[in-house]
Amino acid sequence: MHYRLEFILLLVVVVFTQLNCTMNTLPRNMSLKAFDPHRPDFECKHEADYVPPIDPEAEQWLQQGLALTSQLLWPDQRDYKKAVELWTKAAERKHWKAMLDLANAYAHGEGVLRDTEHAVQIVEAAMTLGIPSAYDLMGIYHMEGLGVIQDASRAFAFWELAADMGSPSAMAYLGKKLDATYDSPRDGFWGNREVALKMLECSFAQGNAQGAFQLGVTLDITDHDYPRALRVFHEGVKFGSAESAAYLGGSLREGEPLAGGMADVSRGDRYSALADALRRDPDLRLPNLDKVLPLPPADLPKWDGNKQTLIDAAKPVVPVPPPPPKPAPSAASQRTGRAHIPDGYVLPDKPQQSVPAQYETASAPATGYWLARLLHPRTERHAQWDAAQVPLHYKEGELFDRTRPGLQYEDGRILFHYLGEPVLLVIPPPMPNPRVVQGIAREAALPDRAVQCPGNRRCPTTGIWQASVPEDLATAAVFNQWHRQTYVEKGQSFPDPRESYLDIRPSQVTWLWWDQANEIRHGEVTHIST
Repeated sequence: MHYRLEFILLLVVVVFTQLNCTMNTLPRNMSLKAFDPHRPDFECKHEADYVPPIDPEAEQWLQQGLALTSQLLWPDQRDYKKAVELWTKAAERKHWKAMLDLANAYAHGEGVLRDTEHAVQIVEAAMTLGIPSAYDLMGIYHMEGLGVIQDASRAFAFWELAADMGSPSAMAYLGKKLDATYDSPRDGFWGNREVALKMLECSFAQGNAQGAFQLGVTLDITDHDYPRALRVFHEGVKFGSAESAAYLGGSLREGEPLAGGMADVSRGDRYSALADALRRDPDLRLPNLDKVLPLPPADLPKWDGNKQTLIDAAKPVVPVPPPPPKPAPSAASQRTGRAHIPDGYVLPDKPQQSVPAQYETASAPATGYWLARLLHPRTERHAQWDAAQVPLHYKEGELFDRTRPGLQYEDGRILFHYLGEPVLLVIPPPMPNPRVVQGIAREAALPDRAVQCPGNRRCPTTGIWQASVPEDLATAAVFNQWHRQTYVEKGQSFPDPRESYLDIRPSQVTWLWWDQANEIRHGEVTHIST
């Protein structure tokens, strides 16, 4: 009995040790370097350079899920259950953004039963793919104790690792925490401004809204670099930063140094209107902001006072879907006599009425197309004859054709099966762009006259321009985004990527003209058009 007890205790120790080893190998429990708020330097990396390529169909599922859960919908209108189904399919294709959205759905019980363990497992799967934002989210889970033991030290360690890997949101958060002149761990900040600025600049370069806001604040309040702060805040509004829009709205109305010491109520009111819209819809992006709200000293375009006009004009545009292709003439339309079916028509999947099969000696009890079939096909030749038959049209009361090309009478009896009357071929319209459904983009047709311009030239014609760089460029992944657009007037310079902390020369950028809404003619600005 004594030896049996020792054996049981030994078995428990072995099992516990194995379990502990297994737990320690999970990404949530990975060995981490301690958070160092006084690190001497920071190397900027872009998340887009390290994430796996995104499957186009999975991207559609992600966007459809986002449209179903848009903050613009009333809570009872949001369909998180369907969104979870879509994100699950996208996550199975290793769409990393869908994986993180799916994890948060499980973490908070949106569309599914709350399951924080499953949420953590999904984040861990994304971590194994090397997704920087997955490490950032794991830090949040550790800070909040979601599915893991609450541990602020590990949270900050995960955030620092995520920032080093290229997560713009982790950079924005830590950049704010380190942007001080002295340490106060109790209050959650430290004095390491040199690293803080590098993190914020790198976050800003990736189009992160929070990074833009925090960078603008420190440039304004600490550096008093008002021209740059104004541009950064303005870009932040384009990125979807409600804080940047509200900050500019108040500064311009009050005539603060950021605004050059002169009150500009009209501009301030427009920024404030956009701040309200961005608070309601965090997914909104406004890359064409200069179309409706250019920076001073440019004149403001006329505005009808409708807030939605501002939003729609500043949204990114996406191509109008092409019309569905016309189907090629059907084989049935080339036939003659009873076998002819007019082009553009097809037989229905199910007849409009249920009519019993008829022997060849009968007459058609209903008008429509009938298909001949052997009652008892026994040989390969019989099967070939059946396969060669085409639907034939008979009017009610007409006798069926009793001739049998290719068959003898001893081959058995023939039945005619009713298929119904032809119906108009309906071509489904193209799927609507999920971003348009979500309200974060609007459709626009590319002009018939294609205009491209290198970024080191002056803008040849007023309008919205889409930017891109060659795919083999090191920074192509972070630059070539669907919303990389801007509104430029004729004769102006195109935006310089280097102002956004991107190592791209203007000459490497190609700008594609989209349209020329709001073109200035004879010194007058037309009303904002959308």
